[in-house]
Amino acid sequence: MNAATHRKDLMKALRANAHRHDLWSVWSDFVGMCAIALSNTVDLRQRAEREAEYLRIVGRYRADEVERFAHALGSLQLCFHTGGHDDVLGSVFMELELGNKWAGQFFTPYHLCQAMAAMTLQDARQRIDRDGFITVLDPTTGGGAMLIAAAEYLVQQDIAVPLRMHATAQDIDAKAARMTYVQLSLLGVPAVVVTGNTLTLEERERWYTPAHVMFGWSQRLSRRRQPDEEHPIPITTEPAAAREPVQFGLFEEQCAA
Repeated sequence: MNAATHRKDLMKALRANAHRHDLWSVWSDFVGMCAIALSNTVDLRQRAEREAEYLRIVGRYRADEVERFAHALGSLQLCFHTGGHDDVLGSVFMELELGNKWAGQFFTPYHLCQAMAAMTLQDARQRIDRDGFITVLDPTTGGGAMLIAAAEYLVQQDIAVPLRMHATAQDIDAKAARMTYVQLSLLGVPAVVVTGNTLTLEERERWYTPAHVMFGWSQRLSRRRQPDEEHPIPITTEPAAAREPVQFGLFEEQCAA
């Protein structure tokens, strides 16, 4: 079975659960349960609160409907396993015609994200050789397509993403942020995903992907902020002004996180 078949299975399972529920609610609950299930494997500090939310969500569904959600998550994982990097949730969201219901929000086609990533990350290897790793930011993440494309581009350059790239994603909409979190988690991308308003610096939720935790990125980023300390990751010796974030499109590559 190929990725297209698994994508159809994912949509079929979600549509089947919409026989008693609104499809938009089914979508929101699916994304929420997936995000919580992934987060609770690594984020013990927020586990109790998120587990309570999970139980509130799952309590609205029958056993057979919960089983369909599990099948949908399995289909999503298989989409990545067989098809590689892609904005699966973003494309499914649009195919299910949920865009109009999300305040008219539509997702950028993935092939355009791939083109932008290729243009803006051409010097990624030089930056990594100089600084040890790069960080990439999308302040209006949607489903995470831009960051997924960035990770894919580095993989194509034989760069180990879990060790050499860290992503920060933010969106004002909790469902969009959770979509990003789920996809980056399943793709093994180290990331912090924030729900909040980028312009006002508001923050309502913070999600850490499993790769962020397992590869010690909180410590690595903290050491980057203290360049005078000894650590195994080589950092630039350029003055701080030269290491300010470089803005490019919807990405911001930061030499100093």
